[in-house]
Amino acid sequence: MDNPENTAQQNLLTNVPLEVTVSVGHARPMISDLLNLKQGAVLALDKRLDEPVELFVGDKLIARGELEELTGDQAGQLAVRLTEVADLKNSL
Repeated sequence: MDNPENTAQQNLLTNVPLEVTVSVGHARPMISDLLNLKQGAVLALDKRLDEPVELFVGDKLIARGELEELTGDQAGQLAVRLTEVADLKNSL
C-alpha cells in the first residue's frame, strides 16, 4: 500500500518547474578565433540542421527531437518535436 505522505510529496514535486536545455551542437574554435569574433560572425557547429537535438535537465539526457518553427500566434518561435524519450522513472 502506498504511503500517503510519499504520495503528497510526489504531488508537490510534480509542480516544480525544471529548466530544460536543448543542445543543437558544439563548436571547438581556437581562443584566438573567439577573441576576433565580431557582430555578424558565423560560428559553425558540428551538426546539420536536419539532425536531432538533445534535451537535458542538468547533465542528464532526457530526450532527443527535431527543431520546428511554430505557426499561428507563436510564429517564428522555436520548438522541439520529441522523437525519443529516456526512461526517466527508472533512471532518476
